[in-house]
Amino acid sequence: MDFSDPSLTISPTLDGSILVALESAGKPLTVSEVASASTRGSEIGIRKAIGRLVHQGIVAATQIGNTRVYALNREHVAAHIATELAQLRSETWRRITGEIEGWNVRPLYASVFGSAARGDGDSESDIDLLLVRPSTIAEITAAQKNKSVIDGLGMLVEAFTTNVMTDAQMDTWDSNVDRLHDLVRHWTGNPFQAITLTAAEWSEHRRAKSAIYKNVVRDEIRLYDEFAPVTYRYPKRKKNQ
Repeated sequence: MDFSDPSLTISPTLDGSILVALESAGKPLTVSEVASASTRGSEIGIRKAIGRLVHQGIVAATQIGNTRVYALNREHVAAHIATELAQLRSETWRRITGEIEGWNVRPLYASVFGSAARGDGDSESDIDLLLVRPSTIAEITAAQKNKSVIDGLGMLVEAFTTNVMTDAQMDTWDSNVDRLHDLVRHWTGNPFQAITLTAAEWSEHRRAKSAIYKNVVRDEIRLYDEFAPVTYRYPKRKKNQ
């Protein structure tokens, strides 16, 4: 799926992009405004496509003074398709979240980042997911010997020491991630990459302001946070995905 324009999945013409623009706007738009809101197409091409959609009845045209505006006809039998097209990105995040919430051992934190999260990835782009998981006893013991790790955990210290995974749960975790990999591929057609870190490892990335930390802070679409809103205070995305 092209995350810069998911409507391409089933509508390679301008029609899908126009319907998404009108559905998302929630108000009548001029042709110029539709062209600005649409992810593709020239104003001339969009004007012609709108004419076709008006003829099919799914777009309603209204004359207001000297201006002609267009809106999605939400009573049309096909209007729900425009709504679903506009929600393909958010539906992907909803499905991933639903799968994670069904896990026996849930992550402490899960966030999509990268081009899919930003909405500029194409059909070949990876869907990148950061998963911060609970630690094993051995990992906790090793981390407790490193003061910088413990200091870096901050409010995560209690969660770090009380949320413990057994070896059997680690095997289940790996199976769950593998299953999610296959599911996302089937849902979208895109390659999927899950990066799993322990809380201590994520703390180190935060302390060092690593590349992955900066990318997550920049792009974050938070899907799951065991301790929200206390632990993580990343900026919210302005654009509704």
